[in-house]
Amino acid sequence: DRSLSGTYAQSKRMESMQIKLSRKDCTGGISYRTYVQKDGWKPWVKDGALSGTKGESKRVEAVQIKLYGEISRKYDVYYQVYSQTYGWLGWAKNGSSAGTAGMAKRLEAIRICPVSKGSTPPGRTSGAFLKKQ
Repeated sequence: DRSLSGTYAQSKRMESMQIKLSRKDCTGGISYRTYVQKDGWKPWVKDGALSGTKGESKRVEAVQIKLYGEISRKYDVYYQVYSQTYGWLGWAKNGSSAGTAGMAKRLEAIRICPVSKGSTPPGRTSGAFLKKQ
């Protein structure tokens, strides 16, 4: 599955990510940020830049992804993460949070699915983000 990055059910953490669009049918791009252990939300980056940490042994716990430019008027971006303990969470959309915060759970994998604006989500959308109260 080309939309899947990472591993799941293997107890391996993601420390960072880089996301690029392969669509060439319109202008614009993709921006994203990660929630990192002890650091919180990292700044927004875009189009293949690194989000997270490198060589610091800190886990990514959550992510937010959104499109910008012309592509954001034609497509919605859905994304789903595999979280330690909880498995596959619900699908988040257009900048919403996916994963966990304040729970010390690693993000192990992510699936990204762009769909035509207003189309049916690729799966359940409830429970995409869990936060310690």
